[in-house]
Amino acid sequence: MKAFIKLNCDLGESFGAWQMGMDSQVMPLIDQANIACGFHGGDPTVLVQTLTLAKQHQIEIGAHPSYDDKQGFGRRSIKMPADELKHLLWYQIAAVDGVAKSLGLSISYVKPHGALYNDMMANSALLETVMQAVASFYRPLKLMLLATTATTQHKALAERYQLELLFEAFADRRYQSDGSLTPRSRPGSVLDHQAALLQVQQLLHSGTVQSDSGETLSIEADTLCVHGDNPAALGLVQSIRDLLAGA
Repeated sequence: MKAFIKLNCDLGESFGAWQMGMDSQVMPLIDQANIACGFHGGDPTVLVQTLTLAKQHQIEIGAHPSYDDKQGFGRRSIKMPADELKHLLWYQIAAVDGVAKSLGLSISYVKPHGALYNDMMANSALLETVMQAVASFYRPLKLMLLATTATTQHKALAERYQLELLFEAFADRRYQSDGSLTPRSRPGSVLDHQAALLQVQQLLHSGTVQSDSGETLSIEADTLCVHGDNPAALGLVQSIRDLLAGA
């Protein structure tokens, strides 16, 4: 049985008049807040509000950078030279880091968002660029990425840059045989409340999940990604928190 697994959630994604998520309700239920940096969601005021909320609930905080794609909510892939991506990540991480420091807080990790996250998990060269960017930030930060069947290779790559990794699993997403997430375009890719709870139970008790083809996959996870952007999702987070409390 997994001794302890944290819950993380993407937060601070509202901007201007556009409201995204139920941040104030989900924050007390999680351990780690992945806070938008302004390039897919978030703005300066929302950033301060979200960090202040995290401080109130003593939540570990991380930067949640993306491609420069606010119109597409960071869900569109954008090809760019490695140096430009590195600078884009530094810029976003520094924004959250600086505002957090002004509030007496400190970020501890980076979790890329949306298409950038998916692209780096599918492209080893891109993943290495992201690792280089995080590792070369002015102070040590961890990098959060998907726990897959390639975890050993990812650890070896990170060791080249003396970079510590946080591996995450997903509560409500179906897995493919290689440990990647089943694309949302496929039927059954998003699990309902009961199926998600069963997946979390299996992960906690045996460190495994079932793939969409029925295979049992070993998943080494430090943290579990949950969502709180609607009442049903919030109810699932509460159920998972209750499950973890009784584990």
